Amino acid sequence: MNMGKMLMIMGILLLVVGFIMHFIGKLPGDVVVKKGNTTFYFPIVTSIVISIVLSLVLYIFGKFR
Repeated sequence: MNMGKMLMIMGILLLVVGFIMHFIGKLPGDVVVKKGNTTFYFPIVTSIVISIVLSLVLYIFGKFR
């Protein structure tokens, strides 16, 4: 696969993941603490999912080098 195709595929994947995250909002397991007029949001599950997806994409990208 050439670099142009790989960049287009990665762009499409990022677009799809962005749409999913926009409409779903937050994943179960993300920490939200509301006290008074202060809100603390820590997206731990979202961070783990993004890390796994990026690791897989970079692994696949490395296989084609």
